[in-house]
Amino acid sequence: MTDYIESLQILSEKLARLKGVGRKSAMRMAFSVIELNEEDAEAFANAIIEAKTKIHKCPVCGNLTDKDICYVCSDLSRDPSVICVVEDVKALMSIEKVREYKGVYHVLHGSISPVNGITPDKLSIKELIQRVGENNVQEVIVATNPTQDGEVTAMYLSKYLKPLGVKVTRLAYGIPVGSDLEYADEITLGRAIEGRRDV
Repeated sequence: MTDYIESLQILSEKLARLKGVGRKSAMRMAFSVIELNEEDAEAFANAIIEAKTKIHKCPVCGNLTDKDICYVCSDLSRDPSVICVVEDVKALMSIEKVREYKGVYHVLHGSISPVNGITPDKLSIKELIQRVGENNVQEVIVATNPTQDGEVTAMYLSKYLKPLGVKVTRLAYGIPVGSDLEYADEITLGRAIEGRRDV
């Protein structure tokens, strides 16, 4: 139907490449963009370019930031002896919303998944082990998702971290198995952090 409007089709196809956006949603979003006035459309395009240009991984923890280091790593009130390991930045943001956790983070940017070709070397596990070895880290909280891949990742991390003499804990269950941390409510996440257990 819209194939004859080439630029609209291209815009829709680009939007459909975003995670979680289907073809119908992408077409609706494309029409919404077309309905913007020229000034808003330009501001929208510039916001995408600016975010893509300025946002990068924090060299310390892997969180996303537009500064030299992220807001967590630059916060001197945080406890650097406790590192919470998460799969992605969305999980980090979910834990931050709880306002209970006062340590720092390490973002793996995924989980071990041999079926999907994600091996340990494709994640920032080496950087985590180096970070724990070089700093006075007392505890590593493994906050990977309670999925099969998350559990495999947790066991792998525990195997390599325990010989370094660091306490390795796992979030307490209360978070449904098979779900992502980003969808857990703040009370459940808060209790999971408080009730973490040794791995």
